Amino acid sequence: MSTPLHTDICILGGGIAGLWLNARLRQQGYSTLLVEPHALGGGQSSKSQGIIHGGTKYALHGKLTTAAEAIAGMPDRWRACLAGSGELDLRDVRVLSAHHYLWSPGNLISNLAGFFASKALRGRVDSVKGSELPAVFANPAFKGKVYRLSELVLDVPDVVRRLAELGGDSLISGPVRIAGGSEGVTAVQVGDQPIIARRYVLTAGEGNEALLQGAGILQPAMQRRPLQMVLVKGPNLPALYAHCLGSSPKPRITVTTHPCSDGQWCWYLGGDLAEQGTDMPADQLIQRARQELQELLPWVDLRDCEWATLPVTRAEPAQSGLVRPDNAYLQAVGNALICWPTKLALAPDLSDQALAELARQAVQPELPQPANDLPPPAIATPVWDTLFHA
Repeated sequence: MSTPLHTDICILGGGIAGLWLNARLRQQGYSTLLVEPHALGGGQSSKSQGIIHGGTKYALHGKLTTAAEAIAGMPDRWRACLAGSGELDLRDVRVLSAHHYLWSPGNLISNLAGFFASKALRGRVDSVKGSELPAVFANPAFKGKVYRLSELVLDVPDVVRRLAELGGDSLISGPVRIAGGSEGVTAVQVGDQPIIARRYVLTAGEGNEALLQGAGILQPAMQRRPLQMVLVKGPNLPALYAHCLGSSPKPRITVTTHPCSDGQWCWYLGGDLAEQGTDMPADQLIQRARQELQELLPWVDLRDCEWATLPVTRAEPAQSGLVRPDNAYLQAVGNALICWPTKLALAPDLSDQALAELARQAVQPELPQPANDLPPPAIATPVWDTLFHA
């Protein structure tokens, strides 16, 4: 067995949440090691649509919710980082769309129209028409309405790349073993390399469950909320970043557009389509998606496109009734911080919570950055480059 590596903070899990926190900690002077046994961003992060939500989709029933309020400031936080004036320098990260949109295929329900015009959403939602319309809606056949949201869409693999750069030599890869109990973590080993940290942070998404079991930590419990996303790939797909309003409080369909390594484009379809299609066979869900797109965007030619589905598990702290948590989540258990960001956009909020908890526990930077010869983890391949035949 190798000589133990000593560090202030050991982070287990290399998705956006763990990478963001790692970069913030290094910036504050902490020594860190981030352990990712597979590929950086390879779990929920790589399956995200990349939308930096401002909460509007949680208010489609006509009222602001706790969830909408909790996430409202996140787009500005991310934009500041993208401009180089925020807590992390993300200036070279690829922005897929400076705005996310909301569209109605017909007339908006009157209470929604009034709600969007209300003082509560002023600055979050703007009606767009004419030359301001996204190109995909600039078709005579489109008779609906379009609203521009104060949200943006990022290329998640590129965010992972940049955060990995900020992580420098703190990122390591290898099989993880963990031990502990009700008082926290007692041992972490990566391959045959022991790691001794003053605090351990679990940010492994769905992988937190196995880590908690391995460490013998019984609480907090985790819940899973499944989706089945649909992917449409073609060389001439128009750019579309939008929620479509339906009859329910949830978006009928949410579309984002992503670049593939072969120069083609991929529409990634979420929303109610993905939630209701969880238990559908792939071919049935694809057929339903085809029908939805034909009804909503009949002028878009999808005849030469490829189709696929992707099961996605949203891992979160357990809630009564399996509801979605409103905020990023952190719970201290002895020397461990158990974390779930719950949404990509909330990664900065989770890092705030972690730094505040370390301050509450009077854990200040103390140890030098450990030198190690463990291999760094690779960056995960985007899902739209793994599901289709070359």
